[in-house]
Amino acid sequence: MNGSAAPRRTGRGGLFLLGSIVVSLLAASSAPTPLYATYADAWHFSPITTTVVFGVYAIAVLVSLLVFGRVSDHLGRRPVLLTALALQTVALAVLATAHGVDALLLGRVLQGVSTGGAVGALGAAMLDVDRHRGAVTNAAAPGIGTGSGALLSGVLVQYAPAPTHLVYLLLAGVFAVQGAAVLRMPETVRRTPGARAALVPRMAVPSGLWGTVLAAAPILFATWALAGFYGSLGPALARRLSGSDSSVVAGLGLFLLTVAATVSAAVLGRVPPRRAMVLGIAVLMAATLAALAAVGAESAPGFFGSTVVAGIGFGAGFQGGLRTVVSRAEPRERAGLMSVLYVVSYLGMGVPSVVAGVLVVHGGGLVPTALLYMWAVLALSAAALVGLLLTSRSPRPAGTSPTAGPAGRASAPGDAAHRDAGAVSSGGR
Repeated sequence: MNGSAAPRRTGRGGLFLLGSIVVSLLAASSAPTPLYATYADAWHFSPITTTVVFGVYAIAVLVSLLVFGRVSDHLGRRPVLLTALALQTVALAVLATAHGVDALLLGRVLQGVSTGGAVGALGAAMLDVDRHRGAVTNAAAPGIGTGSGALLSGVLVQYAPAPTHLVYLLLAGVFAVQGAAVLRMPETVRRTPGARAALVPRMAVPSGLWGTVLAAAPILFATWALAGFYGSLGPALARRLSGSDSSVVAGLGLFLLTVAATVSAAVLGRVPPRRAMVLGIAVLMAATLAALAAVGAESAPGFFGSTVVAGIGFGAGFQGGLRTVVSRAEPRERAGLMSVLYVVSYLGMGVPSVVAGVLVVHGGGLVPTALLYMWAVLALSAAALVGLLLTSRSPRPAGTSPTAGPAGRASAPGDAAHRDAGAVSSGGR
C-alpha cells in the first residue's frame, strides 16, 4: 500500500541505534563549542566571527530540513541516513584538518546539511518502530548529544593532546560503526514515488494537524531558545561566574541542562502531553527567574542549580510538544512533520543566539546581554503558556480535526496524543 510501513522487524535494538545516531550527530554539532576560544587565539578572530560560525550552521540545518526533510518518506530511511553519516564524516575530516576560518565555516555548513537531512528521517524511523517510545527517545536524544558533545570536547581540550583533532577523529569512528549498523537495519517504510517533488521546500504539515502544530510550536521555540542561551553565552558566563578558565567548566552548564532534560523526558514520558507542556513551561519560567537572580548576584552555584531546574522544564516541555503532534501523523507524513518541528526548534535556538552574539560585541557586553536574553526567554515562555491555555480551551469547529470525539466535538491535541500513547503502550499500532 502506498506509503504504508514495511513489516516492523526492528525492535528495541533498532530504536537504540537510531537514538544513538541522533546523540552522535548532536554531539558532533556541539563539539566545536569549547574549541572556539582555541581557534580565536590561533587565527586571531573576534567574537563576531564565532557568532557567524554558529549562524551558518543553524542556517544550513534549517535549509536542509526544508529541502531534504521529506525525502526519506519516499526513498526510505536507510539511504538518507547512510548519506547523512557519510557527509558528517567528511565534515569532521574538514574540521580536523582546518587551518583557518574558511575551513571552519565549510565544516560547519557540511555538519548542518548532514544533521538537517538526518534528523527528520531519524525521528520518523523511531516513530515507525514504536510511536510512544519513539516519541520519548526523540525528545531525550538531542539533549544527550548536545550536552555530551560539549562536555567531551571540553575534557579533551583541557586534558588530552591534539585537542583540535582528537574529538573529531573519535566521532568519525563512531559514525563509521553506526553506518555499518544502519546497513544491517531493516527498512521501516516502503519506497513510494515523488522523491524529486519532495525536494521542493515547504512546511510539510498535514492539513488536519496545523492547529496542533501551532499549539506546540511556541513551546518548542521557547525551550530551544533556552538551549541556545547555554550553547552561545553559557560557556563564557560560566567561566566568569566561577572565576575559572577551564574548558570543562565552560561546557558544564549545557551538560547539566541536557542531562536534566533527558531524565525529565524519560520520567514524564507517560504524563499526558498537554500536562507535560504546561508543567515544562511553568518550571522553565521559575528556573529562568532563578538564573536571573543568580547572575545578578554573581553566584556560580545558583547559576548551575537553576540550570538543572531549567533542564527539567526543557525536557517536559519539549517531549510534551513532540508527543502532541507526532502521535497523530501517518507513517508517510512523519519525516516531513518531524522536520517542521525541528525547523521551529532550530529557529528558537539559532535566532536569539545570533542576536545575542551581536549584542555582546556591539551592545553592553556579556552580563547585560545574558540578562536581556533570559528576560526574552521568560517572555517567550509566558507567551507560550498563555497560548497553550487559550488553545486548549478554544473548541474547534466540528469536523476540522481528524480525531473528533463524540457528538462531533473535536478532541484537544493533548487528549488525542494521550489516547494514542495509551494504545501503543497496550499493544495497539
